[in-house]
Amino acid sequence: MPLLRGKTPDTWRTSIYYHYYEYPSVHMVPRHYGVRTATHKLIRFYQFDEWEFYDLKNDPDELENQYNNPAYSKQIAELKGELTRLRTHYEDDSDVAVKSKQWQAEMRGGSQAR
Repeated sequence: MPLLRGKTPDTWRTSIYYHYYEYPSVHMVPRHYGVRTATHKLIRFYQFDEWEFYDLKNDPDELENQYNNPAYSKQIAELKGELTRLRTHYEDDSDVAVKSKQWQAEMRGGSQAR
C-alpha cells in the first residue's frame, strides 16, 4: 500500500465536494455547496445566488472573498467545472434554486424586497 509507505497514490483526489443543507437553523449559515482544493475554495450560496472564492494559500482564514477579483477568473472557472463534475459524480440532484428576493430579504431580516 503506497500510503503506508509514505507515498501518495496516483488516484488520490485533488478536490473535495461538500453540501450544507441546514438553513434556516441554529447557526443561520445559508445552504451552500462548494469545492475545496489544497489551495482554493469555491462556494455557492444557491438560495441567494451568491458566490465566494478564497485563495487558501494567501488567505487561510478565508477573510477576503476574491470571487469578483479578475486575477482569479481562471481558477474560478476551473473550480466551477470541478464543482459541476463532482455534483454529477455524487449524483447530487438537490433543489438548488434561487429563492425570491422577498424570501431573501425576510431571511436577512428585511421586511420586504425592494
